[in-house]
Amino acid sequence: MTKTPPFQIRNIDHVVLRVRDLDRALGFYCGVLGCIIERQLKDRGLTQLRAGSSLIDLVVVDSEFGRKLGAGPAAEGRNMDHFCLRVDPFDGAAILSTLRAQGLKPGEVAQRYGAEGMGPSIYLEDPDGNTVELKGPPNP
Repeated sequence: MTKTPPFQIRNIDHVVLRVRDLDRALGFYCGVLGCIIERQLKDRGLTQLRAGSSLIDLVVVDSEFGRKLGAGPAAEGRNMDHFCLRVDPFDGAAILSTLRAQGLKPGEVAQRYGAEGMGPSIYLEDPDGNTVELKGPPNP
């Protein structure tokens, strides 16, 4: 039986893409589409781009983050790690309870960076194994 979630989706917070060539990706997303670099964790292979009110995270395949998912973008590899939905209100305990009651196995509430800054979030998988992140408001 499906229960009504204890939140509403506001928007897509961010999408995480795995890329082979960061300079080529930046040329497209910044040079062609007009995104701007907001934050970089070069030692981990992560570049976060501002795309309006959302973020596009680029993870270099041959980096700490990128290697965790195996083969890179190709017919047999994944190039998207997860997508994130900004939800309101964010009551971690209520969200976890609702998801678990539906037979899902969500991760724990953790502080993660998103389009609005650091704030609470929860990871879970959809029926096809795609990772979805539910993101709350930024910390005060």
